[in-house]
Amino acid sequence: MTLQRQPIPVLGVDATPLDVDGLTAVLNGFVADGTTRTVVGHNLHSVTLFHSEPEFRKFYENSDVVLLDGAPVLWLWGRSREKTARDTRPVMDYRLGSTDWIPALGRLDGLHRIAVLGAGATANAKAVAKLQGMVPGANVAGMPGEDWDPELEEKAAAWLAEFQPQLVLIGLGMPLQEEVLWRRLPSLPPAVYCAVGGAIEQIAGIQKLAPRWLGRLGLEWAWRLLLHPRRVAYRVFGEPWVLLALLLRRRLSG
Repeated sequence: MTLQRQPIPVLGVDATPLDVDGLTAVLNGFVADGTTRTVVGHNLHSVTLFHSEPEFRKFYENSDVVLLDGAPVLWLWGRSREKTARDTRPVMDYRLGSTDWIPALGRLDGLHRIAVLGAGATANAKAVAKLQGMVPGANVAGMPGEDWDPELEEKAAAWLAEFQPQLVLIGLGMPLQEEVLWRRLPSLPPAVYCAVGGAIEQIAGIQKLAPRWLGRLGLEWAWRLLLHPRRVAYRVFGEPWVLLALLLRRRLSG
């Protein structure tokens, strides 16, 4: 299955614009196919890594689906879409963070084995229980990812090989989860591997989601900054300047 990507003006990346129904249809095809697939998402953090880390860039360029996640990425895509698209659906329909589409996994046909890799033991167990309710017919198993190191990575690879999941939600934080998939994917069992960041904690109810109206205004960063100031401050106040420098250098060298 070949999915058409569309360029994001200014940012120098492209993405796969899909709403929940569209992604559900794509995942249905992937699960039926039974081959290795990857699903990732673009926000300003991933765009910065895309332009600064060669392996991260290669991973995104070779991923099967690159969703529109962060609000600035969505807005820039939406501006170009308005000039060409006949699609009348709201631009916001295409903003898909992991917690937007994971609840729809119950609509997939033939999804019997789901692996949840990442977060702490408590969050992982609660997320597994929640997913079991979302996909009642599936066997959902989890493995925490706290204190990730080479030894734990070997254990995780062995666990996945034994479990043989059809779909894997890997939430180790960006860019660790992408680095792990980039180096391990050829030796991992065939499955749909979805990089979901903090969604495991959010599904578990340990990390609170921003109100939807804040998301529509593109202010989720303020919510995350309020809850996790140390973790988020650099991404909010420092990283945009790094990205700006990377984009200027790219334009001047082009």
